[in-house]
Amino acid sequence: MQPQTQDEERRQQRIAANMEASKPILSELSQVGLDIKWLDDLYNKPYDYRIAIPILLRWLPRVENPDVKEVIVRALSVPWARHTEAPALLVEEFRRSEGDSGLKWAIGNALSVVADDDVLSDIIGLIKDPTHGKAREMLVVALGNMKTPDVKYFLIELLDKEDLVGHAIVALRKLKAKEARPAIERFLTHPKSWVRREAKKALARIDKMSEKEASSKGKNVFTQK
Repeated sequence: MQPQTQDEERRQQRIAANMEASKPILSELSQVGLDIKWLDDLYNKPYDYRIAIPILLRWLPRVENPDVKEVIVRALSVPWARHTEAPALLVEEFRRSEGDSGLKWAIGNALSVVADDDVLSDIIGLIKDPTHGKAREMLVVALGNMKTPDVKYFLIELLDKEDLVGHAIVALRKLKAKEARPAIERFLTHPKSWVRREAKKALARIDKMSEKEASSKGKNVFTQK
C-alpha cells in the first residue's frame, strides 16, 4: 500500500471514529432543535446555539475522543458559556490534557473568553508551571477578565517572561492597567512586531482611560464650585 493511500485510510478511520463519538451528543442537540451533521457546525455556521451549552458542558468531561473534545471546547469559547460551570470544567480538562498541546491551547483560548475570578488561583498556578509550555499563552490572556485588583501585578511580573510577554501585554490592555504603563513602554522597540503592536495598543487604551478619568475629575470640580 502506498504511503499516500495509507494516510487517506487513516484519515477516513479518524473521521469515522469522530463521527461515532459525536453521535450521542448530536442526538441530544437534535432533541433541543439543533439538527446538525457535525459538532463544529455549531460555530462554523451562523447558529445561535446557547441552548446547547448545558449539553456541551455535560459531555465535556465524558468524551474521551480528543478531536471531539476539542470541538466541544471550541464550541464553549463563547460569551454564552460565561457564568456557568464552564471555567471550572475547562481548568480541569487543561490539567487532564497532558499529552495533547493542541487541545490544551484550545482550552486556554476558551478560558480567555469565559474565565472569571472563581478560577483565578487555578489559572495562576497553571501559568507558573512551565511544563504546560505554549498552552499557557491564552491562560495569561484569560487574566485580563479578572476583577481582582492584584492580578495586574502578577501580569507585570510576566513581562519578564519572553515566552509570555506579548500575551501579558494583551491582558494588561484588557484591564486598562495604568500601573503597567512604564513597564509596557519598553516593549515599543521589542524585536517581534506583534509584541510592539500590542504594546502600542495597550498604551493607547491606558492613556485613553487616564484622559477620561482626568476629564471626569475636572467636571466634578467644576460642579462642586
